[in-house]
Amino acid sequence: MDVTPATAPLVRLSGVNKHFGDLHVLRDIDLDVDKGEVLVVIGPSGSGKSTLCRAINRLEPIDSGTIELDGEPLPEEGRALARLRSDVGMVFQSFNLFAHKTVLENVTLGPLKVRKAKKADARKEALELLDRVGVKDQADKLPAQLSGGQQQRVAIARALAMHPKVILFDEPTSALDPEMVGEVLDVMVGLARDGMTMVVVTHEMGFARKAANRVVFMADGQLVEQATPEEFFTNPRSTRAKDFLSKILPH
Repeated sequence: MDVTPATAPLVRLSGVNKHFGDLHVLRDIDLDVDKGEVLVVIGPSGSGKSTLCRAINRLEPIDSGTIELDGEPLPEEGRALARLRSDVGMVFQSFNLFAHKTVLENVTLGPLKVRKAKKADARKEALELLDRVGVKDQADKLPAQLSGGQQQRVAIARALAMHPKVILFDEPTSALDPEMVGEVLDVMVGLARDGMTMVVVTHEMGFARKAANRVVFMADGQLVEQATPEEFFTNPRSTRAKDFLSKILPH
């Protein structure tokens, strides 16, 4: 049964297309993400998942279609785009922390520069966020002195420091050693429970089952199907999804 939400979606993609040369990586994508929803995007490599994620904050320009955040179309460039980016947090596969700045400086940089926060306030909140993700004791270290899992948790704290409306996670655990994956996913599950709107591209099916409100399956640049985790993992409708799950899920 379709229930129309009373509020407009927080993120809306309509008829989005993207090419890299001859490769059609996003094909007529229509997708809504509601406020407080955790949307997990899965699919085979090269299906367009990361491009979709990066298009939502214009790290990847699109060829046609529209993307709206909170009812406003994404600005093309300039100050309006910088403002939009501060509303859309992003956590990358490769952490992307500033190597020459301490953990604390990495987290306070955005609030100080973009949000024009007071130094004492930015510092206080940064320490609270680092505590929340479990790395407060590393605040004065440089990123290189931390494990990959710790660096990724700092990157999540950095995204949260901007008070984003939505956070995009582009394969946040795929560069980590297996024993560090859990510590990052635990933080993400906590955010999901706290009602953070999240779009997560991941290969971690356990996370999708545990934290997602909705799973979107992509293949060949298209949204092939979307369902609740329960429905998707127990009863995938498309041949592509069945094939994908048969390869990755334990038998």
